[in-house]
Amino acid sequence: MLVTAPAFAVTGEAGPATGWAARPIVMVEDAKGDLCTGTALARDLVLTAAHCVARKLNYSVKAYQTGASIAVRTIALHPRFDLAAYAASRATADVALVKLASPLPDIVVPAALAAPRRVAVGETLTIAGFGVTRAGTDFGLRIPRMAKLAVTGKPGSLQVRLYDNATRNRRAGLGACTGDSGAPAFDGEGPLVIGVVSWSTAPRDEEGCGGLTGVTPLLNYRAWIVETAKKLGSPLAP
Repeated sequence: MLVTAPAFAVTGEAGPATGWAARPIVMVEDAKGDLCTGTALARDLVLTAAHCVARKLNYSVKAYQTGASIAVRTIALHPRFDLAAYAASRATADVALVKLASPLPDIVVPAALAAPRRVAVGETLTIAGFGVTRAGTDFGLRIPRMAKLAVTGKPGSLQVRLYDNATRNRRAGLGACTGDSGAPAFDGEGPLVIGVVSWSTAPRDEEGCGGLTGVTPLLNYRAWIVETAKKLGSPLAP
C-alpha cells in the first residue's frame, strides 16, 4: 500500500531556486501558520493545491522576495476535488485558484500554463517550493529551492509520480516535503506549469519525504483554470 503525506519543496541537497523557477512561486499560509507553495498565474491570482486551502480559515499569500503579505479575497476549489479521497491517498482534482485582495509586487513574475499533454516515463520536470529540507523538522522552511525529478511509474491524466533519478526511491533523495504542497511542476526550461505537487513519500513508499513526489497533472483541469481565472477577473492566455 502506498503511504502518502500531505505536501509535504525540496528535501536533500537541493539548491536554491533561481531564475525562471524562482520568480513565480509564492507562499500560501493559513491562520494557523501552516504553509504551502503556490504559483502566480497573474498579478492577483495564484495556483495551488486544493487540500492547502480547503479548510474554512483565513489565508494569505506572501512574496518571499519582499516579505509582503497579501490577504486572500476568494478561493476556488476544483468542483471534483474530494478531500476524503485525498486523505485516503486516492487521486483527486487537487487544484485550486486563489484570488488576492491586491496585486503581488512587481518582482513576482507570473508563470504560464504548459501546453496540455501527457508526460512519459523518464522525462524530467522541475519542482520549486518553500518546504523543509528534512522531514519532521523546520529546517529550510520558507527558503525557495528547486530540483529536477524524473517521471516514474505509470503516468496518467490523474496522477504523476516523480523521483530523484540518483536514488530512485530506494534511499532518500531530492523530492517534495512539508511546505511544498501546491508547488509547481514545470515543463521544460521555462516557467510553464504542467502540474501541482500533491503529496510525497519517504523511500520505498514509507511515510515522509525523499522518495516519491506525487503531482496532480493539469491536463484534465486546464480548461477549468482558464475559465475560472476569467470569472475571477484575472484572465489567462488560453
